[in-house]
Amino acid sequence: MPDRGGGPTGPRMRVGRPSRRSRPLLATAGVLAALGMAFVMFAGFWTDWLWYRSVDYTSVFTTTLWTKVGLFVVFGLLMALAVGVNLWLAHRLRPPLSAMSLEQQNLDRYRMSLAPFKKWVLLGISAVLGLIAGASAAAQWRTWLLWVNGVAFGRKDPQFGKDVSFYSFDLPWYRFLLSFGFAAVVLSIIAAALVHYLYGGLRITNPGPRATSAATGHLSVLLGIFVSLKAVAYWLDRYGLAVKSSDFKSTGGWTGLRYVDAHAYLPAKTILFCIAVICAVLFFATLWRRTWQLPVVGFGLMVLSAVLIGGLYPAIVQKFQVDPNEQAKEAPFIQKNIDATRKAYGIEGSQVTNYKGRSEASNEQLRSTANTTASLRLLDPNVVSPTYQQLQQVRGYYGFPATLDVDRYKTDGGKEQDTVVGLRELDIEGIPERNWINDHFKYTHGYGMVAAKGTTTQKTGAPDFTEYDLPPKGDLGEYQPRIYYGEKTTQYSIVGGPQKELDYSDGSGEKLYSYQGKSGVNLAGPINRAAYAAAFNEPQILYSGAIGDGSRILYNRTPKDRVEAVAPWLTIDGDAYPAVVGNRIKWIVDAYTTSNGYPYASRTTLGDTTADSLTDGQRAVVAQQNQVNYIRNSVKATVDAYDGSVKLYEWDSKDPVLKTWMKAFPGTVEAKKSISPALMEHLRYPQDLFKVQRELLARYHVTNPAQFYSGSEAWEVPDDPTNKSGNAVPPYYLSMKMPDQNAQKFSLTTTFTPKSRENLGAFMAVDADAGSTDYGKIRILKLPSNTTVSGPQQVQSKFNSDTEIADKINILKRGDSEIEYGNLLTVPLDGGLLYVEPVYVRGAGTNYPLLKKVLVSYGDQTAFENTLGEALDKVFGSQGGGETTPPPSTGEQPSENPTVRAALQDAQKAFEAGEKALEEKDFGAYGKAQKDLKDALQRAADAEAKASDKGGKQKR
Repeated sequence: MPDRGGGPTGPRMRVGRPSRRSRPLLATAGVLAALGMAFVMFAGFWTDWLWYRSVDYTSVFTTTLWTKVGLFVVFGLLMALAVGVNLWLAHRLRPPLSAMSLEQQNLDRYRMSLAPFKKWVLLGISAVLGLIAGASAAAQWRTWLLWVNGVAFGRKDPQFGKDVSFYSFDLPWYRFLLSFGFAAVVLSIIAAALVHYLYGGLRITNPGPRATSAATGHLSVLLGIFVSLKAVAYWLDRYGLAVKSSDFKSTGGWTGLRYVDAHAYLPAKTILFCIAVICAVLFFATLWRRTWQLPVVGFGLMVLSAVLIGGLYPAIVQKFQVDPNEQAKEAPFIQKNIDATRKAYGIEGSQVTNYKGRSEASNEQLRSTANTTASLRLLDPNVVSPTYQQLQQVRGYYGFPATLDVDRYKTDGGKEQDTVVGLRELDIEGIPERNWINDHFKYTHGYGMVAAKGTTTQKTGAPDFTEYDLPPKGDLGEYQPRIYYGEKTTQYSIVGGPQKELDYSDGSGEKLYSYQGKSGVNLAGPINRAAYAAAFNEPQILYSGAIGDGSRILYNRTPKDRVEAVAPWLTIDGDAYPAVVGNRIKWIVDAYTTSNGYPYASRTTLGDTTADSLTDGQRAVVAQQNQVNYIRNSVKATVDAYDGSVKLYEWDSKDPVLKTWMKAFPGTVEAKKSISPALMEHLRYPQDLFKVQRELLARYHVTNPAQFYSGSEAWEVPDDPTNKSGNAVPPYYLSMKMPDQNAQKFSLTTTFTPKSRENLGAFMAVDADAGSTDYGKIRILKLPSNTTVSGPQQVQSKFNSDTEIADKINILKRGDSEIEYGNLLTVPLDGGLLYVEPVYVRGAGTNYPLLKKVLVSYGDQTAFENTLGEALDKVFGSQGGGETTPPPSTGEQPSENPTVRAALQDAQKAFEAGEKALEEKDFGAYGKAQKDLKDALQRAADAEAKASDKGGKQKR
């Protein structure tokens, strides 16, 4: 028997090739893997469609999708055709084999190896480049929509006389087309040159002609197209000078033409355009001349001209014409930059008033005026969140944001009251036992708003709550308290099915609930369940028995995420805030339209400009483009905290960028008249826009070119003196009146200091009440440059260095207590500046801050007292005839329960004993008083809860 190469037991096993039995298994596995990948891709698309349908914004999804698909297909095909046709043409123009040189014959093996696959290679290369180009083009969907829907600004640039829309909407699209054309031509040249070389059309080492006439003609046409595109680029560069950014040594960042641009670069670009056109004609002429001599000379001349005319000549103009007399030469262009920048950022109507910085009024007049100038907010929303957490959290699975919000609510007398508000949102980290059911089915929502007066506190220093407890009670009346959508709600929840949700807990136990809203996506069908199981990488969604009829999945639950998703063309303000509107909790989100193409307007970086000492990941601006030179608060958006419905309202009806996007996405933005009066009461001027404007006004409050050039009047935003982060002081909402106003207005305020100095340079306020006729009006009080009115950092240093204040601070710091300084408020008062800063103490029986003292400064006088009224009396040496704010209250009506009343009386006695012990510096007695105070308050709370529980049982 012949030897088959096997061993003693049989034939030798073949290694490295799959057996016939395994081949079907591998094929099946490959098919299943492909189907799995396809389903995952389908799941992402399908779940996106379902989500947009659930919020009634399917037009946004379809418009965006088809725009991307259209750009992908069109530009992908164009790139594939451009490269493919040139590859085919280069192959078709190859010389016969007999004409090939020895060098080319050595490449024969490569040609032979490619011969059977040349069609597939051509198609493969074209397809790959087409896919890459299509993906790049699809990312330009915003640029396309702006170009095709562009609305005129009605304002022309001062250099070329073109409408601003040309620079904002048209020029970006033309530049994309130009870059695409360059990419297609360069890739075609490379591909054609390689094919010509491979098949003998081009030679490198052999003597004689280096290229056949066919190759010469083909490549010359491609080079002619390239140079033609370069001519178009030179022409567009002329207009690009109007939006070009550069460094201007006297003023920092600069946008637009300067003297050297208008008198050197602009004519240079025009000359280079003409040279490029001539050079392109010479390349095209090689179709007849079949020589590259003239085109190469022309191309060399173009390169030399670019160096001499485009580089050296402007440098000479700058050196010998501009530098010796820069201020005079640049003055007209500085004026254009000032006018355009002020217009682009909406600060052209800023009212700048000279302010003395000192008062000649008597102390009695000042003390009296202090009562009406401002409702000085003692409750700092940046400090008291832990206090809300401790006193109103109720359960560990609720939480408040780190920074609360300031809003306005009317008191019983109909007067507006600055109010510090926060929602009791679900905090998933506080769930007692973490598992899939608890995380996504049982603990699904927060419950209720908590609000406190901004200008008063209770006697203990705790917030004076006007809306509190759970279920909620207080001044806000009846409303839907459940919060399914909030800033802390980032996980998905499945609601409305067989699994009941925890609504809230009280003394009688857990209350259960089943979601009744229409938000979210229905999970009843197996396709939807499978799609979400794949999209969320959570197989349990597919087979869990906790999902059934009526189950709906809620996701994309933060207000900013929802607004950004339904309006991907908007830039979202970093601070969404809640308000009770009617009988619903609404998140109010400010949104901006921006552009980076406003001629002559200087650019700003949104991420840097809007950052301050309070900015974190949650409060950061959501920007579609970080570099902008035009911004408008054109849209006010709301997100319902219960059903997640999103409404977009047109706010700036004159904004051409908004009009353009409304053409692109018709029906998505409602008219301004659709805003209800109840919602209008809570709309306010947005913080991020204010921070952008104040950053620009630090330089652009100056309208005289000579002054602007010198930089002598430049300001800067001071660092927050109460925060160690070293970042800018945040703007503060405050009800106050400026010198030209007759009554207090809800305002947003900030301060400026002169460049590199700490004394006060200016005070700025904007009317933030959306219902006011002066809404958005910016008022700036400019202090004389020859005075040294203390700025925020100097005032804080004065507080810290005052020996009497330092002694009292040390007393407050006894034991493990910590001092926390609240917002340092600045208020213009009869020619001078009044500074007020609440001081909180954390520790000595409490692990949350309580207001204990108030710092006040006016002129050279400072005070550190228990109440604002006492501090003002001391600073002005005169009593004001009443407090500047209502006296502290307990926040509730006196209880009818005798046990509660007795406990509260004991608490009051303990508090007074503690205050007396502090004055006598008897720390032992103070610690005992704090313990007695805590015990008394606990007895009162227990008695109240017991009575409430008993009453609830009687009702049942």
